Amino acid sequence: MRRVPDQPPTSANRVVIIGNFDGVHIGHQAVIAEAGHHGQVVAVTFRPHPLRVLRPAVAPRLISTDAQRRELLLAAGVSEVVEVEFTSEVSQWSPAEFVEKVLVPLQPARIVVGQNFRFGHRAAGDPTLLAELGQGRFEVEELPLRQGVSSSLVREALTRGDIETANRALGHPFCYRETVVVGHQRGRELGFPTANLPVGAERIAPADGIYAGWLTRVDTPDERLPAAISVGTNPTFDDVAATVVEAHALDRTDLELYGVEVMVEFVARLRGNDKFDGIDALMVQIGKDCDAARAWLSQPDAD
Repeated sequence: MRRVPDQPPTSANRVVIIGNFDGVHIGHQAVIAEAGHHGQVVAVTFRPHPLRVLRPAVAPRLISTDAQRRELLLAAGVSEVVEVEFTSEVSQWSPAEFVEKVLVPLQPARIVVGQNFRFGHRAAGDPTLLAELGQGRFEVEELPLRQGVSSSLVREALTRGDIETANRALGHPFCYRETVVVGHQRGRELGFPTANLPVGAERIAPADGIYAGWLTRVDTPDERLPAAISVGTNPTFDDVAATVVEAHALDRTDLELYGVEVMVEFVARLRGNDKFDGIDALMVQIGKDCDAARAWLSQPDAD
């Protein structure tokens, strides 16, 4: 197990929560807040996502990277993040083995889980069994689910390009984080340089289209730059096959971001990803997109 502490709690007031916590949405945040009433919170999570091992064909594309998830959990009030390396061997652990090998070493006073929590081989364990296995060692608190909020809902909204619904469920703007790569450099040639971020098979990005949002270097997180963002394959050009997130920092042509890890936050969808009749028409539309993004981001609630 890999432990990522902020201020490591003592066993006397350690409260453990367990889950994948992909995106750390408002439902996750509510669990953290409830757990925090009883002491300092330890989040037990897994990497890779268990379905990536058990059923890779149906494994979800992830909302957040491992690094993002850790940062979001700590920002939400977690004191320590414990990452369990999920392997085929771990998947065979019985509920009792999971408790003894993962939870008991943390010496929790209380474990807080949702009603749908399942653990152990073939998901044989539930909150009732967890309470039985912890009798005399830790208490178990079972929370009702927050209706209408889940990581699946966020993914579905992103797939539709419904960034507003995704952001409401997350409680923060959806953020795509990656290292900038060298692209075709067409934006630079046209006067609208972009930070190009590849979209891997295990990650989710919003539906193809043009968005307003923010571009931030990970190493300078206090400097958020307003941006017009393109997601997709750029249909005006026929030689772009892979989906890419491209972010243009509005009114900036001086940025050198190749090899730099950046965060692209999505605020609003402006339009779909259209094919244009040549460079001139594309240039006119890019100008309109930048104006629309600028207008969106100038609103007081655009954060």
